Amino acid sequence: MKPQLPESAPPQTGDETASLRKQIEQLEREVQSLRQSHPMPHIDVPEYTRPKPRTSLLRALGIALAVVLVVGFAVGFLPKLRRQRVLAAETEQAVTSKPVVPAAVVTRAPRETALVLPGTLQAITEAPVLSRADGYVKRRYVDIGDRVAQGQLLAEIEAPELAQQVNQAASALDQAHASLEQARANLTQGIANRELSRVSAVRYGNLVKRGIVSRQENDTYQAHYQADDAAVNALQKGVSAAQNNVSALEANLARLKQVSSYLNIRAPFAGVITLRNVDLGTLIAAGNTMLFRIAQTGTLRTFINAPQVNASEMRVGQTAQIEFNELPGKVFEGRVSRSSGSLDPATRTLLVEVQVANPKGELMPGMYANVTIRGMREDPPLLIPSEALIARAEGTLVAVVDDSSTVRFRPVRVGRDSGSEIEVMSGIQEGMKVVVNPNDQVREGIVVEARPFQRPPAAGAGRRTR
Repeated sequence: MKPQLPESAPPQTGDETASLRKQIEQLEREVQSLRQSHPMPHIDVPEYTRPKPRTSLLRALGIALAVVLVVGFAVGFLPKLRRQRVLAAETEQAVTSKPVVPAAVVTRAPRETALVLPGTLQAITEAPVLSRADGYVKRRYVDIGDRVAQGQLLAEIEAPELAQQVNQAASALDQAHASLEQARANLTQGIANRELSRVSAVRYGNLVKRGIVSRQENDTYQAHYQADDAAVNALQKGVSAAQNNVSALEANLARLKQVSSYLNIRAPFAGVITLRNVDLGTLIAAGNTMLFRIAQTGTLRTFINAPQVNASEMRVGQTAQIEFNELPGKVFEGRVSRSSGSLDPATRTLLVEVQVANPKGELMPGMYANVTIRGMREDPPLLIPSEALIARAEGTLVAVVDDSSTVRFRPVRVGRDSGSEIEVMSGIQEGMKVVVNPNDQVREGIVVEARPFQRPPAAGAGRRTR
């Protein structure tokens, strides 16, 4: 009868079980040999009083003791020996094998760039419509959303006092014309008197030379001539003043008539009414009350702020794709019309205007847009995983694995950081291998085994959302 292992004994491997069986068989052979060399004496007793032999008991105890020893040996010593052997093998492998590090190949960024920036649509032309005359709204012909043509009548303003001012200015102008005619008549009379005085003065000047008349009489006629000549000059000045007065009154009358024309509010350009601020009977203050707001929506524009690194890529005439969350699947073509030509010192951005045609009126001013501008870079930068950067006191470094699988640290100058990748402007070359997430084993001059780097999936990737 072979002994059974206790149920609490751990499972043994095939080699350990075979070894245990050999030990049990050896113990059985030793017990059998002991029984043969020391036979027990035979005692005749009655069959009903013969006791059981003690040999079976001793054999059972010996087998049980052997089993306990073997099980204890298998449970305690063999696993410890196995762990020691595994530890020794791992230690030997760690000493003799090369460290395995993940490495990524340095690649170059694509030449074509796609810059996506937010923007808000605005009308290409938008202006408030105000009145240049005081009065009350007499009629209103348009409302918000109405499309109007250039010069179309929008509203009428009633201003009776303005009409009275026009009539008063017209009367003053007529009076000024009468004064001008009177001044011209006086000038004609003064010229005639001066001519008579001139003839008399000449005649008496000849007579005084002959001694026919006295000098007193000659001096009198000469003085009359000079007085009439001065009077003619004065009358000429009066005519000029009357003409200036007429011109001033004509200008005033024209101004009042022009102001009267402002009583009819007209559209300055073709567009759509986006705001109505008045109704019938509203009191209008000239230059202060906004009646309407009109916007030209046939072409819309949006302003975007391009970062400094992309400012040199912005060109007038460059195409742009404009998308809206409210219109999925639709892409509108736009073009860069102009830029500010200088960076904002506060944000280091370039103000760029993008225009988009809106012939069907699908787009409205104020809509939020995503503007994508594509460009070509002459010298695209190099790209490495952001985990490959090493920040130390001597600067920013990367661990490069050369052709002999030796690690070399190189200083680099970095550019833009996109999160998973980062641009490198100098320090390495395309095609090199850089160590990703270097640990303490990665040292200068160490020989390593580089394996391709594979980025782990993002947290939550593939998770079903409800």
